Amino acid sequence: MLDWKNRAGRLRDRVDDSVDDVRSYFGGVWLSRALGLLLGLYLLITLVLGWYWSQEPGFFPVQQNAQAAAERAQRQLVGGYTTVETLKKVASTLLDKPGGYLSNDLAPPGLWLDNMPSWEYGVLVQVRDLSRALRKDFARSQSQSTEDSDLARAEPRFNFDNKSWALPASESEYREGLRALDRYLAKLADPNQPKAQFYTRADNLNNWLGDVATRLGSLSQRLSASVGRVRLNTDAKPEEVKPGEVPRVSEETVETPWLQIDNVFYEARGQAWALSHLLRAIEVDFADVLAKKNATISVRQIIRELEAAQEPLWSPMVLNGSGYGVLANHSLVMANYISRANAAIIDLRNLLEQG
Repeated sequence: MLDWKNRAGRLRDRVDDSVDDVRSYFGGVWLSRALGLLLGLYLLITLVLGWYWSQEPGFFPVQQNAQAAAERAQRQLVGGYTTVETLKKVASTLLDKPGGYLSNDLAPPGLWLDNMPSWEYGVLVQVRDLSRALRKDFARSQSQSTEDSDLARAEPRFNFDNKSWALPASESEYREGLRALDRYLAKLADPNQPKAQFYTRADNLNNWLGDVATRLGSLSQRLSASVGRVRLNTDAKPEEVKPGEVPRVSEETVETPWLQIDNVFYEARGQAWALSHLLRAIEVDFADVLAKKNATISVRQIIRELEAAQEPLWSPMVLNGSGYGVLANHSLVMANYISRANAAIIDLRNLLEQG
């Protein structure tokens, strides 16, 4: 009798153990399925966010934006106000667009994106160049005059590392630069602040356009290098050049790395987007100078080329076909617009110099 009781007890223990095993098995399956579902949902959300954050901002009306900003701040729309306010708007777009500033993100989806950070860097390059021009040229009557204190604070803020995420973050430095520009605008529009000036002279404009031409020329070369070309090395040493002899010129193959082609393309789009707005503002503030030099049409032609470079890209990726191949080469198309804009800027500078 006792033996049967022991057998029954052992059988009951085995059944309980089997039930526990079944429960743990199905519990583990449901747990793994739940984790897989959550992971899939997370990836789907990040992909959708990444697509949404990768949409490039559209154009904004420069004159209307400056007028509205002056009315909100109850300021007078004086000369130079449109240019500085447009610079503020362009810089603030980096921080306030969908997804915010992505270049220093450490988590998905910003971590996975590279096209939009390249676009942001292109915009930042033009912001830096104009903020430097404001400090050293536009706001000073001559080389011996004192620079504006707020513009002296704004320029280094915009030149801060574009990938710093903490101590301090890039966004905080750029917002401080925006605040410095706004303080300069407040002084510029205040008749009781005569020291704050914006000088709309042809030489000031010409100096900034020189920096713009250098940027666009470099971009054009980098875009053209997407297909890889053999170029002549024109950096001949003076001691190697002898009278009566043709100097030897070496050749070098210049080619943008395959993984960098889309980055250069979107950097060019960023610079073109920012520059098209800044030139529209320049057209407003330097209207009399451009009219006297018969250069208004030249500025509009540059803007047209830059805006054409912003046409939607219908391909899911930046294609890199050969020049006359079956597939398109989007970098060469972009290089065409950038080169035409650069040529127009060179002509514009000649007009400004000739008087």
